[in-house]
Amino acid sequence: MATLLLLRHGRTAANSDGILAGRAPGVGLDARGSEQAAAVPGRLAGVPLAAVVHSPLQRCRETVAPLLAARPGTPARVEERLVECDYGSWTGGKLGELAREPLMDVVQRQPSAAVFPGGESLRAMAHRAAAAAREGDAAVEAEHGAEAVWLACTHGDIIKAVVADALGLHLDLFQRINVGPGSLTAIRYTAERPFLLRLGDTGHLDGLAPTAAGPGPAADGTAAVGGGR
Repeated sequence: MATLLLLRHGRTAANSDGILAGRAPGVGLDARGSEQAAAVPGRLAGVPLAAVVHSPLQRCRETVAPLLAARPGTPARVEERLVECDYGSWTGGKLGELAREPLMDVVQRQPSAAVFPGGESLRAMAHRAAAAAREGDAAVEAEHGAEAVWLACTHGDIIKAVVADALGLHLDLFQRINVGPGSLTAIRYTAERPFLLRLGDTGHLDGLAPTAAGPGPAADGTAAVGGGR
């Protein structure tokens, strides 16, 4: 199947200030985040993109803007299911203060049981994120072929949930995954199994460009044995 590139939005002032931005409006990229966004076209210079989707939030729109400007013919759309988790009354709170809340221990140790007051459960967030990734990938392959590469710009917890799903990890283990602002994660879905090709990569991604054998592992889902092919 196609290859999905998950791009976490660039850094925001909320990231650097330890604020849980959630779905609060008006949260844009800071200077470092703008630099990270500006670097994306160069990092993906050797990788053809069949489509770009992104969370509706401002910071994701700003992150993909330089890429879309560099590739004006690339189809792009909003994917509502890739929006940030709804943190309810925690939105806008300081993480240092929220860390003292009993719920934070649940978020850290048993996220599958965490429901944010007035907001969303992490289980619901993970379900919609994985569905968006898998259904989006199938649609891209159907339209553009098995060698297609597409990009989704979204948020840290969303990417962690998609990666956990691809690896077959229980949601209670997804806090072991870390993806920084501006990083790229690559997953190739196959009929046999998903493959995690990159995780939190901040360098160039030209190694993911399709070749005669396709990017990454075999298209039939055969895993490399004895060091790879």
